[in-house]
Amino acid sequence: MKISSFKKIIYAIMAITIGIVNYGCSKDRGTRIVVKGSTTVLPITQKTAEEYRMIHRVSISIEGSGSGNGIRALIDGACDIANSSREIKGEEIKKAKEKGINIREIAVAFDMIIPIVHPTNQIKDITMNQLKAIYGQTITNWKELGGKNQKIVVISRDTSSGTYEVWHNKVMNKTDVGKGVLLQASNGAIITAVAVNPKAIGYIGYGYLNNTVKALTVNKIKGIIKNGKSGKFPIARRLYMYVNKDKLTKEAESYINFILSKKGQNFVKKTGFIPL
Repeated sequence: MKISSFKKIIYAIMAITIGIVNYGCSKDRGTRIVVKGSTTVLPITQKTAEEYRMIHRVSISIEGSGSGNGIRALIDGACDIANSSREIKGEEIKKAKEKGINIREIAVAFDMIIPIVHPTNQIKDITMNQLKAIYGQTITNWKELGGKNQKIVVISRDTSSGTYEVWHNKVMNKTDVGKGVLLQASNGAIITAVAVNPKAIGYIGYGYLNNTVKALTVNKIKGIIKNGKSGKFPIARRLYMYVNKDKLTKEAESYINFILSKKGQNFVKKTGFIPL
């Protein structure tokens, strides 16, 4: 199930501008939840916050600025919940411990990172080795993959992104992308760039797929819910929320429990992601 094109545009604008949405207007900090981090997890947070606010008197502030920035904000005490599309790094755990912060990790959904091309591109499948070569810029023309004689325009997430981190580890084997690769700040920005450029390739979270781009199979495996949940799809992952377990407010804990509930997981599915 995919989210509507209209909602995708809204999410994209949110992610690109790194805007902040407030659900509710309580001035009491005790009834306010601050969420920062991953733009991939942003649609889940926005939808569940909207629903949660209908039954609870709590203000929820949401900012999409990248997984690394969210975890940094949690360590600095600037948010209650850090959204992340990757696992927390050892160095981040170390920084947290140095400040006396005990981090708790909570998986909220499954996701896949899907390679995408323009709908007119005749390529349907790509291998992990080919993806690494494209982003490492040793394959530079679509004809090398059986496509048209066109230079490949390579588009990636920026380095503050959790999606980039997963790509860096699973696809690039921890080597850097080439210097000529174009970096974008959000899933929405990559969709926009690929949708208007027949020479382009990019990658996005499964929940952002729409009919303006074409999803590629990877190693002949389709990016479908069953393959994402089982881990069969080569670029599958979990999506997380991180909290300071010693300073987790009752309101923030209640909101997280709502996301993990059957009703909350139904909203995860409605936003296009894979429920636990």
